[in-house]
Amino acid sequence: MKKYTKIGLSALCSSLASICVANAGPLEVTGTAEATWSNLGGQVTGNPIGMNTGLTFTGNGELDGGQTFSVAIAQTDKAAYSSANITLVTNSVGTFKLSSAEGGQGIGGYDDNMPRAWEEVWDTGIATNANFQKGVGSSTNLSWTSPKFAGSTLQIAYAPDNDGAQNNNKAVSGSASDAFGAGFDVVLDINPQFDAGGLNLFIGGSITDQTDADKSGVAKSQNLGGDHEEGVVGLELSLGPVQLGGQASVERLRTQTVNTTNYYGNSSWGVAFNVNDDLSISYSEARHIQSKVRKNSRLPGHIGYNHNEYTPKSTMNGDSIQVAYTIGGIGLKYSETSYDNTAYGGFDSAKVPRESRIFAVSLAF
Repeated sequence: MKKYTKIGLSALCSSLASICVANAGPLEVTGTAEATWSNLGGQVTGNPIGMNTGLTFTGNGELDGGQTFSVAIAQTDKAAYSSANITLVTNSVGTFKLSSAEGGQGIGGYDDNMPRAWEEVWDTGIATNANFQKGVGSSTNLSWTSPKFAGSTLQIAYAPDNDGAQNNNKAVSGSASDAFGAGFDVVLDINPQFDAGGLNLFIGGSITDQTDADKSGVAKSQNLGGDHEEGVVGLELSLGPVQLGGQASVERLRTQTVNTTNYYGNSSWGVAFNVNDDLSISYSEARHIQSKVRKNSRLPGHIGYNHNEYTPKSTMNGDSIQVAYTIGGIGLKYSETSYDNTAYGGFDSAKVPRESRIFAVSLAF
């Protein structure tokens, strides 16, 4: 980790201006690099060597009275900034955050929080069509997190237009999504600690206003029948070196077009064993559900039109065994994963089981 401290200047270029910096804090730069060797079963592997680098810039400062503020900017790879946050931590009324980070705030930060040695089941090299709840996390949003009480916090996040856009300064999203309006997320995170271990129970919901205009281009006279809704609930237990947990999430899109997805569901569970401070082993499973609108006997807009009739659910299942070993700033990781029905049965070829074996070396600095 490298630190670059801002220097306060009492005067600079007297012919131009005087610049003062008070209570300036450090700017920290942390980074990671990871190299992988992947082998895919049931697919063409090609060149198995891959790599990824990332940098995170974090600046901190202090206001009068002890309140603190921070700015964090993450650059995941190939000069693309993936997220940015401006945070104000107060003494007694909680934390306020302006966030432009995919899935960072609200229920988007709970897409899969199950114990694992390395990655989520669905993030181990196999291309899936898994869809997770995002809430307002995909849009630039404002959030408030309460102070901790007995290890528990309440978080509320808000996006004036939950259209998935992350605006630069002085910019607006315009008509990025005419169907979506304002969105709200609420998450209760209960995390008490006990002598023998602890638990983490979280439950959250999201609701986004929808106009009568279907996202898929259906006539505006059609009523979507309600707002875009998402929810998540999960429980994780820590018992000494063992962690285990399970969670489930749902998303209701309320589309009306025949053969388009109206509902997604996900569930996952995992168990991890921390052999010591350096070595972890885990096993995880994930299940994904998709349901589409079935063909209706009546035309849209007519009495009796039922857009809540769904086709039988299509499911996709995966499991993963993982091992992670850390030596100082170097991590050695391995995963062996299998998935079936990776396109929810949309194509015969997608029903063939997919497998991946990945060995990774990661560096942290």
